[in-house]
Amino acid sequence: VCVCVCVCVRACRAERAAEGPSFSGVCKCFSRTKGHGFITPADGGSDIFVHISDIEGEYVPMEGDEVSYKVCSIPPKYQKVQAVDVTITHLNPGSKHETWGGALLSSP
Repeated sequence: VCVCVCVCVRACRAERAAEGPSFSGVCKCFSRTKGHGFITPADGGSDIFVHISDIEGEYVPMEGDEVSYKVCSIPPKYQKVQAVDVTITHLNPGSKHETWGGALLSSP
């Protein structure tokens, strides 16, 4: 039941966010083991939570990676937002980046 609920909730968030604008920012931190991290918006403002299930692409985000994302209000009061449809647009140069499959690659 939990898996179905989580998948449905993620799909609803992504569907709501699809209609909104895209934003850019920088990965402040991300923990693969914890399954979440934070993005610092390029235009300033508070850091935005990102869940592992909302990250697109083959690389695990690292501090300093530039990202694009959309935002979606989250329950229970829908006063906070979460980043969804997160894509790394520029890898932090000189860092070793891990793929979701576990391979380590050096970024240019």
